[in-house]
Amino acid sequence: MQPGIILTGGSAAADLDLARRAEAAGFAGAYAIEFFNQHGFATLGAAAASTRRIRLGTAIANAFTRSPLLHATAAMDLDELSGGRFVLGLGSGTRRMNQDWYGVPFSRPAARMRELVTLLRSVFAAQKGIGFRFEGEFYRISVPAFARPVRVREEIPVWVAGVNRLMVGTAGAVADALVGHPIASRRWHRERSLPWLREAENRAGRPEGSCALVPYVLTSIHEDRGLAVQDAKQQIGFYFTVAVYRSILEFHGLPEVADACRRALRGFDVAAMAAAIPDSLVDEIAIACTPDEARDRLEQWRELCDHPLLYAPTVGVPRERVRANQDAILELFGR
Repeated sequence: MQPGIILTGGSAAADLDLARRAEAAGFAGAYAIEFFNQHGFATLGAAAASTRRIRLGTAIANAFTRSPLLHATAAMDLDELSGGRFVLGLGSGTRRMNQDWYGVPFSRPAARMRELVTLLRSVFAAQKGIGFRFEGEFYRISVPAFARPVRVREEIPVWVAGVNRLMVGTAGAVADALVGHPIASRRWHRERSLPWLREAENRAGRPEGSCALVPYVLTSIHEDRGLAVQDAKQQIGFYFTVAVYRSILEFHGLPEVADACRRALRGFDVAAMAAAIPDSLVDEIAIACTPDEARDRLEQWRELCDHPLLYAPTVGVPRERVRANQDAILELFGR
């Protein structure tokens, strides 16, 4: 396996530092995330200029809060600056994120994502001087004078994030990889994500394995195993307040965990969210252990993927503890 790392430095400058340190440690990739207070592309421009080998990407950027042409040109710019090392990872987000945070409409996300990826691939491959036009159900674009003076690659990898069947199937039909959610368990990926991907590839006439699984793996390392597990539980509990992820808990026969996390959200009681998460579920979802156990725990993901995205918990975790965990991740899992 060649792990990547999710950039959870807490600021643009800290994320840039983490990307540099990840390259020095031998990591295969470094990936920016987006939230209402964090932009997915900006830091990657600086990282492209100050690294030489490591793959850079968004894991993930918000798919529907930018126009397709803005996604495409940002991807091509970053691919140029990095010398062909960029990956565009996209996620639909939830209805609340799109409508309440960004003020954009949200409907039929799987169908919209499929058309968006198709459109982006057309932009990447567009020939200079012949213009660009796209007529779809969701997007209509006409740029008669479209040109791209410098293009490193005509095919930039596009990853799509998904949890449930429709979006996973969309990734299998059109994407280069499925970005697995941080609270998707190994069993969920084995019995749901991968079969859905293979089924979608087959329906789309793609060779098996065209869409790889690239899962987030929550990673919390500490000499005190209890502290490592608690950090992971806080992050997991926070994510399970989102209704769309309830399917994972129902799959594991734990719908009451979703109910408990939702109740705790009313007062943003992170301790109560964590208390609702059983240890057995943490073991299925995360690497949460002592340094001596960590490499063996990562090996449990080998049957599922080649490129796990290691993700340090941040919900309710002090900044110095996040940094110490990142240091441990780089030391233990670098080449």
